[in-house]
Amino acid sequence: MIINQHQKNYKENIEKDKVSLGKRPEWLKVKLPVGENYSEVRNLIRNQHLHTVCEEAKCPNIAECWNHRTATFMILGDTCTRSCGFCNIKVGIPNEIDLNEPKRVADSVKQLNLRHAVITSVNRDELKDGGAFIFTQTVKSIKEAMPSTTVEILIPDFRGSEEAFEIIMTYPPDILNHNLETIHRLYHVVRPQAKYERSLNLIKWFRARGLKTKSGFMVGIGEKKEEVLELMKDLVSYGCTILTIGQYLQPTKLHLPVDRFVTPEEFRFYKEEGLKMGFKIVESSPLVRSSYHADEQARELF
Repeated sequence: MIINQHQKNYKENIEKDKVSLGKRPEWLKVKLPVGENYSEVRNLIRNQHLHTVCEEAKCPNIAECWNHRTATFMILGDTCTRSCGFCNIKVGIPNEIDLNEPKRVADSVKQLNLRHAVITSVNRDELKDGGAFIFTQTVKSIKEAMPSTTVEILIPDFRGSEEAFEIIMTYPPDILNHNLETIHRLYHVVRPQAKYERSLNLIKWFRARGLKTKSGFMVGIGEKKEEVLELMKDLVSYGCTILTIGQYLQPTKLHLPVDRFVTPEEFRFYKEEGLKMGFKIVESSPLVRSSYHADEQARELF
């Protein structure tokens, strides 16, 4: 984790001003990852030498999802070129591109007999196309191995490169996901190498080409309620179809602190407001993450 000055100042101010949060509330407690299906998925990931965002980002739903034989595959390695203040994926110089990775992901999807596959990645800003080619080859490989499987890709912003977007469209996914992660005011702290408008324009670009679009963000990281509603309005006006909202949880002491534990009632409020605004699907509760219930969302849309 590489902390910039904006992140350092923000972290110090939040820690200074906030009252101690105490223990996590009951609604944030999760089961330990056990079970036969969990072990099978874990072993498959190890044997195929693959990565999952479930593990790398310490997702609280790993037990539930893996026991349902679902996982979010993370391609392009396990090292990111960006230093977001909330993310636990390691930052550094990535390894070389593995051209055989798409086939191994497709083989795993087939072995798990998935109806819906979710593919994400680290940021690879050192690559001219940001890794878009590997995304397309992964989608292509899955569709060839499992024609009836729907595919969702959770992509980085590719620095706004339309050339990269066009590469993605050579083998388009069924659902195009790109997370905004936080409100406009906090972008320089939470996502210092990203731009709020650039991410909105990415969603607009793919929606204009007929794809079903999805995005998500965290709460409890310093935003105000009215700012959350403004973010939701921006997303739906730029063509976002599916929205996910979840509680931010600090992965380590080096990351940005939790500002507050948002109540289940407030999450329900955001869901109700989102559906009124025009989102087709809104997943909003404390433990929701970007891929949570993704297979159910796909069944509802297709």
